[in-house]
Amino acid sequence: IVVTGSDDHLWKMWALPDGNILMTGEGHTDWVSGCCFRPSGTQLVTSSGDTTVRIWDLSRRGCILTLKGHARAVQDCSWHSHGDFVASASMDSTSKIWDVNSERCRYTLRGHKDSVNSIEFLPFSSTVLTSSADKTLSLWDSRTVSRLF
Repeated sequence: IVVTGSDDHLWKMWALPDGNILMTGEGHTDWVSGCCFRPSGTQLVTSSGDTTVRIWDLSRRGCILTLKGHARAVQDCSWHSHGDFVASASMDSTSKIWDVNSERCRYTLRGHKDSVNSIEFLPFSSTVLTSSADKTLSLWDSRTVSRLF
């Protein structure tokens, strides 16, 4: 199974190798830039040009949470390996760590001088890797919001 985002504001889940569409998600009002499965496989997080991050429940086939707080398009998203946190990277030069249980932004990572284009939690750690249009990579401790590198 693979999930893709598109300029048509939708995400689609595809079965491999036959290419059948298993599910389509509607709700974003601009392009879908990132898609990432929750480690348990029961949910999906998406990021969008509409400045939001959305959590989708795959069994309910719908959006269960919309996270708002970025000032510009959100370029990428990632789940923490424990499944309680989501990270997002935005064209507003920030990244955010969202607490899915409390449904709020826990931390905002500031330090890049241009769009943050990708974000990823390192497996089984509190370390987050970001890459930016300012031509830098940064490692962050998501517990203390400090830049490690």
